[in-house]
Amino acid sequence: MTDAVQADSPRVPWFSFKSFRAKFVVVVGAAIIFDLMLAGGVAIWNVQNLSRDATRTIGDGLTRASQEYLDTYIETTGRRADSLLAQVHSEVTTLANAMQGLIDSPETSNAIGAAVESNPALKDDLVYNPEAKWVQNAPGKSVVSVWGYLLGPDGAPLPAVRDEISRSSAFNLIAPGMMATGAPKLQLYYVGPKDRPIMRTTPYTDQAQTFDRLYPGHNAANFWDFFFPGVYEGWQGWIGNSTARPVASNIVTTAPYVDAITGALIVSFFHPLWTKDRSDVAGMAAVDITLEQLSSLVTNVTIAETGFAFLTTSQGNVTTVSDAGVGALGLVSSDVSGQGVTGVSRSLRSSTQPAIAALKLPTDQNTKIETVFLEKDGEQVPYIVVLRQLEPTNLWNGSTIVKEAMTLGFVVPQREIYAALIAAQADISNATNRILNWQLAAFCISLLIVFLAVYAISGRITAGLSALADAARRLQAKDYSVRVSIPTRDEVGAVGVAFNKMAEEIRYHTENLEGLVAERTRELGKANEEITALNARLKSENLRLGAELDVARHIQMMVLPKSSELGAIPRIEIAGYMEPADEVGGDYYDVLQDGNRVKVGIGDVTGHGLESGVLMLMVQSVARALQEKGGGDPKEFLEVLNRAIYKNIERTRTDKHLSLAFLDYEDRRVTLSGQHEEVIVVRGEGEVERIDTVDLGFPIGLESDIASFVGTRDFHFDSGDVIVLHTDGVTEAEAPSGELFGFDRLCESARRHRNGSADEIKDGIISDLMAHIGSQKIHDDITLVVMRHR
Repeated sequence: MTDAVQADSPRVPWFSFKSFRAKFVVVVGAAIIFDLMLAGGVAIWNVQNLSRDATRTIGDGLTRASQEYLDTYIETTGRRADSLLAQVHSEVTTLANAMQGLIDSPETSNAIGAAVESNPALKDDLVYNPEAKWVQNAPGKSVVSVWGYLLGPDGAPLPAVRDEISRSSAFNLIAPGMMATGAPKLQLYYVGPKDRPIMRTTPYTDQAQTFDRLYPGHNAANFWDFFFPGVYEGWQGWIGNSTARPVASNIVTTAPYVDAITGALIVSFFHPLWTKDRSDVAGMAAVDITLEQLSSLVTNVTIAETGFAFLTTSQGNVTTVSDAGVGALGLVSSDVSGQGVTGVSRSLRSSTQPAIAALKLPTDQNTKIETVFLEKDGEQVPYIVVLRQLEPTNLWNGSTIVKEAMTLGFVVPQREIYAALIAAQADISNATNRILNWQLAAFCISLLIVFLAVYAISGRITAGLSALADAARRLQAKDYSVRVSIPTRDEVGAVGVAFNKMAEEIRYHTENLEGLVAERTRELGKANEEITALNARLKSENLRLGAELDVARHIQMMVLPKSSELGAIPRIEIAGYMEPADEVGGDYYDVLQDGNRVKVGIGDVTGHGLESGVLMLMVQSVARALQEKGGGDPKEFLEVLNRAIYKNIERTRTDKHLSLAFLDYEDRRVTLSGQHEEVIVVRGEGEVERIDTVDLGFPIGLESDIASFVGTRDFHFDSGDVIVLHTDGVTEAEAPSGELFGFDRLCESARRHRNGSADEIKDGIISDLMAHIGSQKIHDDITLVVMRHR
């Protein structure tokens, strides 16, 4: 038969396109080429992914490092600025304390004043200027100026003013030494109270002459109102009201302004002085520093190549910035003149750069980093802006005292801070290109080798395939006895072996098909009968378990206190509510009465379900028995109950236990014992008390002897008072959003409903609880007991 088949199939020349060998070479070659291309494509894709991942990882790392560097740098610079200001604050406070000490000790002040005035090197030689109508001393340790409205007709200081000059002359001893030590200062000065505001300043300058030249009319107006309106009144508002201070400090700072005497851009720090009885302001001690001292911290900041720093007020007025920073930020300067101060305004809000004008300053002391685009040479260049708020201070804004927190800012071109990142990305890109070139070269070499190998093995494979083709035709003709013999041990030989096994299996299954079908049918019928019987048993078991749970729940609800029992209790109203999470709950509450004594218990068994419900019934039974026996001592009552429950738990080998507390009421007194949730007491006037029970007991059933853990706490329970007991199913009830009802919300609900009866209070709290839960499933038993004293 094999010979006949082969005779019907003439041999095809190998070099013909119809030959199997030619087709094999084409198909296998194409498949291998495709495989190589796919493998090469996957490799290239992986290389590109690796490159992208490496770039992202390095980028993330360098970005984090850069941000951490900027964060640390600005934090350090900010702390240095805060430290400088704190040092100045310390020195003006020291001067103020010294002057305040003289005010508080008039005898010492007068004695020192007399001593100073008797010393030729320290005394004030006052000279009246008839043209300018003011008095000023000759050069000395300090300059003291007395304005025209403080002089008498003869040009001499008024008596009260002369006393002020003498009392404050100790400034000549204190201020020069402070001026020479500590932080660099421009000048220290003292100004008297509003009715005699003489001004002492060190070092000596032509103070009054400078004021005449720069501030016409000052000599006829009150010093405080003319130069610093609102400061004196602001300090007066602080007296007796510490919360009136915008910042918890006595020191008030000015915005930067041009000093009238030196012409330098300065910042002043004022410290108020008080009268001896602290009823009014007695003047101030002050220090001036040049803005360069603060500016040097900012202008010396170096970030990358062209990065810079700036300092701005909370209103956006830039007080310190380098010349390069002015141009980069697009700032426009304008003079701001006042009645005693002249400053410079460079507002961020007026910047010619829209991104800077829209920049939002931080409202807290957390570092803020963001990227903005600034126009430079006609193109939008990305910059990184880092902002950090300094410590807040009291600021005189020209009319009143307000809170001010200056902001330190860093600005650096993004390309500079990320220069390392850009270089790393370029290196990775170059390495990726080299790998891709080598991958393409390997692909071309592999392709050549594949064609040579396919051509070499195609002849060997053809013989075996021809035999397989002949056998397949015979199998198609239902000759199931056909077998193929291929001497090679390659894949074609393996196909021949598989073909022979397949032919054998086809022959076997064809001859035995009906028997196999009948056997499988019998097996399926038997399995179906077993499944039907199992379903019947499961249904019966579910009905039995459901009936048992119904009985257990019914028994549990039967032992709860009845309304008739609770209504018969004199002097107090009691209302209870219990809602198990499952068919049987693990919460416990009971009300036991013995004459005028009432014992109320509440507990929570771990978990819920049948075991927890049974343990709850055990507790109820033991507690009832002990009460009937006359257990008057709360501690002994709880100890005996624990021993009984502990032994039952050991016998049943369960891992359950419970928290349990009892309230014993008699004659307007309540004794609380046992460990459970906090007890809420709402007094008649609405005051809410929370009583913690952690130190009053120990979980029941964990230890056989809890005598050393049990304690009691007594408290008063009078007319109109309300006691609320609960389990954690109340406070831990969840809203659909996941928010817990919580203890504070329970206290507020009890306080709001306190004027109703016990039932009304209970219903009001449960209504609030259910409104909070909404459609959320109840996960734990809910128990609530409300006691109200009539």
